[in-house]
Amino acid sequence: MKRVVFKSRWVPAVAALPQLLLIFLFFYWPAVSVFNWAFTLEPAFGGAGERLFVGWENFTSVFADSQYWNSVRVSFTFAISATTITMAVALVLALAVDRQLKGSKLFRFFYIWPYALAGPAVGTAFLYILSPERGLMAMVNATHPDFWNPARYGSHAMILIIACFVWKWVGYCFIFMLAGLQSIPRSLLEAASMDGSGPLRRALDIQIPLLSPTLFLLLILIATESFVGKDTYGIVERTTEGGPNNATDVMVFNVVSKAFYGLDYSGAAAQSLMIIALIMVFTFIQFRFVERRVHYR
Repeated sequence: MKRVVFKSRWVPAVAALPQLLLIFLFFYWPAVSVFNWAFTLEPAFGGAGERLFVGWENFTSVFADSQYWNSVRVSFTFAISATTITMAVALVLALAVDRQLKGSKLFRFFYIWPYALAGPAVGTAFLYILSPERGLMAMVNATHPDFWNPARYGSHAMILIIACFVWKWVGYCFIFMLAGLQSIPRSLLEAASMDGSGPLRRALDIQIPLLSPTLFLLLILIATESFVGKDTYGIVERTTEGGPNNATDVMVFNVVSKAFYGLDYSGAAAQSLMIIALIMVFTFIQFRFVERRVHYR
């Protein structure tokens, strides 16, 4: 192997400059701006208007807003449900493909396709597929009127956005889980099989415990994505727009609506900091308590 040595110190600096500019422009600058806006009163239409320092008033207004607490409740409901279902479905699929049943390679190829689609595209597709007027559920509504109507019932709308999220992210979890399962020594599974253990017992006693590091990683990634991810916003924006009656008004959608529709940039910035704080707390709890059950090989 040849060792590459840069004769000039400017060459690596120039090579890294585009990436550093992107990080600065799209991460550090917005982060500092949000922190500044959260403690000031920003002009509604932007620009170089006068910015008044108001301290904690923006946070006080957020805590007194009933719509904010509704978005917190909705976000928890969506995140817990979507994360649990996504990981459960992906685990079942990964276990089935790992057994190398007939046609498993073809299924493995198709399972990962949905992840390539953007959240808004998935939301648009499901909006028409599950439309109560002309979609698949229209046939059910024809015999049972108003059985499915996301535009009217909040529970139906929540099921719709959860279905969109699960369909998109199952393939992502599936790839990680399948890779983890295939790294388990086959000798362990063969020994358990010879001892009389069935597929379910082998999965519960051997495969899932040894897969716990991968499951722990996916738990953090999917929980964060379902809570504040761009796909969550895109799905909600294209399907329900936070309705009906704010039944699907998740926190990330509420922040964007407050900023770009209500023109309350300061309030939106305060909510953004609250979301960041919640994510940090959740991540700490997961590493502090959940990781104890992880078995590293």
